[in-house]
Amino acid sequence: MNIEQYRQYCLSKKEVTEHFPFDDDTLVFKVLGKMFALASLKEWESGEGFINLKCDPDYALELRENYTSIKPGYHMNKKLWNSVYIHHGELSAKLIKDLINHSYDMVIKSMSKKMQVKLSEQ
Repeated sequence: MNIEQYRQYCLSKKEVTEHFPFDDDTLVFKVLGKMFALASLKEWESGEGFINLKCDPDYALELRENYTSIKPGYHMNKKLWNSVYIHHGELSAKLIKDLINHSYDMVIKSMSKKMQVKLSEQ
C-alpha cells in the first residue's frame, strides 16, 4: 500500500475528512471530527512509513505479539493506539485495511448515539 492508496481508502469511508492540525507533515483522518488515523508524510517518503490507528486494548496487545511491524502508538496513548509500519513487508494490504476499518469503528463506537445515528443515515 502506498500513501495515495492509504489516503484514498481512508477518504472512501463515510464522513471522513483529512487535516494537517499539528504541522505540515502529519496527515490526519477524522470521522465526524474525531481522529482515527494519522501518518507522517516525511516518514512515509523515507521508507519508514507508519500509520497510527486506534485499537481495542486487548486486540492491540495481540497484534503486537504477532507482528513485529505493529508497535505501541508513537506519541499516542500506548494502550489505545498502534503504530502500523507499512514498508516492512510483513503486513498484507488486506490486514492494513482491516486495521484501518477497526480504528474507524472504534472511534464511531465512542461517539454519542446522536452522532452514530447521523453517520448511519448517510
